[in-house]
Amino acid sequence: MYDEGIRNIFFTASGGSNAVMQPFNYWMEIKSDIPSYLITAADFLATGSKKLKKDSLVILLSKSGDTKETVAIAKKMEELGVRTVSFVNKEDTPLQEHSTHTIDTFGYHPQEMAFYFLIGKILQKNQEFSEYEKFADELKHLPEDMNLVAEEIDEQARNFAEKYQNADYQIWVGSGDLWGTTYCYSMCVLEESQWLRTKSVSSPEFFHGTFELVEKGVPVVLLKSEGPTRAMDDRVAKFASTYTDEFEEFDMSSFSLPHISKEFRALVEAPVMWAALRRISLHLEDVRNHSLDKRRYYRVVEY
Repeated sequence: MYDEGIRNIFFTASGGSNAVMQPFNYWMEIKSDIPSYLITAADFLATGSKKLKKDSLVILLSKSGDTKETVAIAKKMEELGVRTVSFVNKEDTPLQEHSTHTIDTFGYHPQEMAFYFLIGKILQKNQEFSEYEKFADELKHLPEDMNLVAEEIDEQARNFAEKYQNADYQIWVGSGDLWGTTYCYSMCVLEESQWLRTKSVSSPEFFHGTFELVEKGVPVVLLKSEGPTRAMDDRVAKFASTYTDEFEEFDMSSFSLPHISKEFRALVEAPVMWAALRRISLHLEDVRNHSLDKRRYYRVVEY
């Protein structure tokens, strides 16, 4: 695909799948001169983009392979002759049928793994990631390190779940390539699968509205990055710890990643943070007696 020419890259999907791709759009934005865009599939269908050309590359993600809007994008790109790469978790799906290339991840975790190889290789071929081979070699140990993080964080996660299982309202804050994780965990786990009311906001936006709602008794949860936006996270931490007695922090720098070099830690923080947050999810499921698979509306009723 690179040798054929890549004018720009569109990352497009729905809901949490869009959030999973956010770190890779972020990676492209700060490291590559290949323009990239992150857009929800429904928006892309409704508006299109003047920047979409024959030599664009559209990257899609749907774990089920049948998300309506994402499949519709694949069909549209097929009609226009624009190349697509789709990530799915199983074979023989509608998305695969209408995609130029399909990567089947078989439902493994972290689902970000295949994106590291695809985007990393594009950056390498574009002379923007000379360390790709070393990084790719270290990734074979990432699941092992994620398991270690899950063990390290489990007690904190259990305490968090017990303390905030019935919170009326929570504020979740993150930045950089942890913004997608922050947004997705707030929306797709706490709201969708646990029916808890939350607000997600990025660290740079926190001081432009949301911080006025911080007071004693209001949980503020910060996912702290090791990347270039960490100073903004520190600013949130300083403010929130002053004005609420329920400030919680999950800091990437506190996690053991024995197989990941220091220069790559910030690249893998999205899946690593998910490994930590997964422990909160499972403890919430337990203490609230509310299955993570329980839904009232999503794929239950017409909407």
